[in-house]
Amino acid sequence: MMNPSLKNLCKVIPGTIIQGKWHHNRYTIIKELGFGANGIVYLARHNNTQVALKMSDNGMSITSEVNVLKSFAKVQGSALGPSLLDVDDWERPGKFVSFYVMEFIKGPDFLAFLQQKGSDWKEVMILQLLADLQVLHENGWVFGDLKPDNLIVTGPPARIRCIDVGGTTLQGRSIKEFTEFFDRGYWGLGSRKADPCYDLFAVGMIMVNTAYPKRFTKTTGGLNEIMGKVKQSPELKRYENVIANALTGKYQSARQMREEILQLRQPKADSRSSRYQQKTSTANQGPQTKTSTKKSHHTNTNIPPVNATALQQTRKGYNKKKKKSSALETLTIIIIISVLYFIYIYSQIT
Repeated sequence: MMNPSLKNLCKVIPGTIIQGKWHHNRYTIIKELGFGANGIVYLARHNNTQVALKMSDNGMSITSEVNVLKSFAKVQGSALGPSLLDVDDWERPGKFVSFYVMEFIKGPDFLAFLQQKGSDWKEVMILQLLADLQVLHENGWVFGDLKPDNLIVTGPPARIRCIDVGGTTLQGRSIKEFTEFFDRGYWGLGSRKADPCYDLFAVGMIMVNTAYPKRFTKTTGGLNEIMGKVKQSPELKRYENVIANALTGKYQSARQMREEILQLRQPKADSRSSRYQQKTSTANQGPQTKTSTKKSHHTNTNIPPVNATALQQTRKGYNKKKKKSSALETLTIIIIISVLYFIYIYSQIT
C-alpha cells in the first residue's frame, strides 16, 4: 500500500504542468492511470504525444525502475516493458519529486481483452507472456508483481506487453512488490525470493484468474484450495496439470512451461489424423456409399486378380466369333449380288 504522505506529495490535478529541472521538458498531466507502493503513474502530453509519467519522492525507487527499463532496452526485439523517454526531477515548494517518462502503451488489460475477444485468445496470450518471461529471466530479472492489471494487449496484431516494472527484481533478492492473489508466499507455497519459479507461479494464478475474474479469498490456503477451484472450472480442466506444475515449482524455466502448453495441442491433431485414417480405411473396404461406388474402379483394392490364361482364351474365342461373323456377312453379300446379276441378265433376254 502506498504511503499516504507520498501519495499527497505526488498528487496533482489534470492540467498541471510538470517541468524537469535538468532537461527542462514540459509535460501536461491529463489524468491518473494508477498508483503503487512507490509512486503514481499519470497520462501526460508532451509535444502532442501521449506519454506515461511516474513520479515518486523515493529517488532510489525511481533509479531502480529506470535501470530495469534501460536493461530491457538492450534486449533486441523485446516487448518486456515500455520504452524509457526521460528521467528528471520536478521542483515543488520545499521538495524535489523524482519522475521518469515512458512510452504510453495503449490497449485493454489482459482480462478485459479476453472479455472482448473471447477465451480462445487466452492460450495465445499466455504463450506470448511465457516467451517474454524467458527473455527476462535469461537477463537476470524476475518481474515480481505479475498480474493481469500489469499486462496490456496492444494491436492489431494482438501483442501482450508488460507494464509497471516497479516490482521487477534482480534474481536472488527479495521481491519488492507483490499482489497477494498472485504471490506464492500468500498461499504458503514458497518464499518471496526472486527466482523464475516465482513468476511462473503468478502465470498459473493468472490462468486461474481468467476463470474467476473476481478472484476468490483464501480460506485454508495451500495447493488443495487452488486446485479445488481449478477442478470446478470446465475451461481450466485442460490446463490442470500445467497449473499444478506451475504452482508447485515443477518448471525450471518459462520455456519448459510454454512447451508443455504447446503439447496440449498435439493430441487433438493426432486424434484428427487417426479419425481421417479410419475413414479412409473404411471407404476402401467396398462400395458402402454412392461416392465410394463411383470411385471403386479407382480405389477399390478388393477386386480379385485377373487370370492371364483365362483372359487369353476369352480373347481367342472372341476373335473366332468375329471371323465367323465376317465370313457370313461376305457370303450374304455375294449371294445378293449374284441374284441381282441373274435378274438383270434375264430381263435383257426377255
